[in-house]
Amino acid sequence: MKKQLIALLLAWLPVALMAAGGAGYPLTHVNIDLEDKAALQEGAKLYINYCMGCHSTEFQRYERVADDLGIPHELFMENLIFDDAKIGNLMENAMRGEEAKRWFGAAPPDLTLVARVRGSDWLYTYLNTFYVDSKRPWGVNNKVFPDVAMPHVLAELQGLQEDTCGDTDPSKRDTLTGERLCGFKPITGKEGSMSEQEYKEATKNLVTFLAYAGEPVQLERKRVGVYVLLFLAVFFVFAYLLKREFWKDVH
Repeated sequence: MKKQLIALLLAWLPVALMAAGGAGYPLTHVNIDLEDKAALQEGAKLYINYCMGCHSTEFQRYERVADDLGIPHELFMENLIFDDAKIGNLMENAMRGEEAKRWFGAAPPDLTLVARVRGSDWLYTYLNTFYVDSKRPWGVNNKVFPDVAMPHVLAELQGLQEDTCGDTDPSKRDTLTGERLCGFKPITGKEGSMSEQEYKEATKNLVTFLAYAGEPVQLERKRVGVYVLLFLAVFFVFAYLLKREFWKDVH
């Protein structure tokens, strides 16, 4: 048990450090539905295809994900497991931490708890605010996490965009305050395979899966919690009546 707690702490620390970036950037709220199996399945597909090459969710097992998301084991192994891992294995990858640190400057953190550490809004905004920055090693930067070491792995879906906050065009300024109107503009010739709306829906699904990964029993916990509260309410009535009976002769 002690070793498990230490492992969880070590997995949480790099995610907490990652979440510390970009505290001043306004987050976009995203409504996720953990009962939406289609969104969870799409999010799992995106995570495994685009994120798992560098990141892991090593406190999850493939089998648990398949069962919770309603995916038959055979179909899951055929389409979402690309190495010799078994259905009961933990969702780890083959990247070694020392090599990752040399390639990226920092080892990619485990993402099992990232949604619980920072929240769904942070993740959604992060995935939607990559922009071209020629000064960065990978040619991109991020509004939520400035100078992040991670490349824009979803660029083939979203395409590349430029930050308009630095645009000096007077038409890009608020007519009352004179402040720059910040936003992003797609780069012509660098479009992705998805439209803007499709990409936002895709990142919403990815965030939904990561929110599920942080607490797979969340829906069950809430369902059981209702019955627990009802039991306590009924128990309180009997406990109060019993207390009155015991204390009725005490003056």
